[in-house]
Amino acid sequence: MSSSTASNCAPALLQTPLFALHQELGARMVGFAGYAMPMQYGQGLMAEHLHTRRAAGLFDVSHMGQIRLLGEQADAALESLIPMDVLGLARHHQRYGLLLNDEGGILDDLMLVRREQDLLLIVNGACKKADLIHMLAHIGQRCDIRPEFDRGLLALQGPLAATALARLLPQVQQLVFMTGAHFQWQGSDLYITRSGYTGEDGFEISVPATQAEALARALLAQPEVAPVGLGARNSLRLEAGLCLYGNDLDSSTTPVEASLSWSMQKSRRAGGERAGGFPGADRVLAQLQSPESLTRRRVGLIAQERVPVREPAELQNAQGQRVGQVSSGLLSPTLDLPIALAYVQPGHAVAGSELFALVRGKRIPMKVTATPFVPARYHRG
Repeated sequence: MSSSTASNCAPALLQTPLFALHQELGARMVGFAGYAMPMQYGQGLMAEHLHTRRAAGLFDVSHMGQIRLLGEQADAALESLIPMDVLGLARHHQRYGLLLNDEGGILDDLMLVRREQDLLLIVNGACKKADLIHMLAHIGQRCDIRPEFDRGLLALQGPLAATALARLLPQVQQLVFMTGAHFQWQGSDLYITRSGYTGEDGFEISVPATQAEALARALLAQPEVAPVGLGARNSLRLEAGLCLYGNDLDSSTTPVEASLSWSMQKSRRAGGERAGGFPGADRVLAQLQSPESLTRRRVGLIAQERVPVREPAELQNAQGQRVGQVSSGLLSPTLDLPIALAYVQPGHAVAGSELFALVRGKRIPMKVTATPFVPARYHRG
């Protein structure tokens, strides 16, 4: 969910609780969001990607930020910062959220879940410090905001993820997509949601840092599970049509421009019981009411030639006029075709429209398509 320029490791990089395990497993480590993170392991990106699609991949996402909001006004306070229905969220249910600025631009995208005594937010690693400062400044007087940036976070993803995790915690099979629950494992408190960022069934596991390595080793001991790095995490999320903050989302892009209108519930829209009241509401609601006012929109693209199209390739119409730009692109390991997300002028956002991406001076034909590129396989019960 977060983008940060990858670079060679340096001593100043932070380490997740699994750093030593990554080294033991032979990971190629890079700098990402200020942390030393595994880009890939010995088998390589392609093998890790395909293994996750057919079995189960284990990802270290401990660089992401976990933040708890407590107090009687916590849900109402959070609603003042995001255009989502928090008050109506049921206990142990999860929701995708967008933290907006005063112009309706996206400061970060996040996941939130209501628990018995708090709201748990999972925010992007590259944004977590700025998110915390933003929340403290705007709602710090209305609720207790407690960062837990030292906790580990593991993602187990793939069609056999539930089979593998159930050997350690049989009750996880009772969870369905976008729900969570508390669990105990070897004396440690875990919080597990049935969610993830690959389009596959899977789980995200919040674990104390001291137990993260033991839990990771127990999962890797299962025959279905292999370690997976950031490279395959990126290709998996793109096949699932999911946005990467810093590439497909930024502070100048609104939810409507990003084709994320589905994430805004009716109660927060015009005519809803709690319409507006979030930063940039006037602009965002006006765009929802009058989509013809948009100057760009996010779409999916599939290349008609087997030439990878990467960001920030320019997009042109048949007459050679610039009409947009690729925000994320790569060769899909599952489809063996180049796929991309891009922002284009609304007149070119219709499925089936033909555009041309400029790649090293050559015009590569691409067609606008619906996302996800690979059908999602979430477990909805």
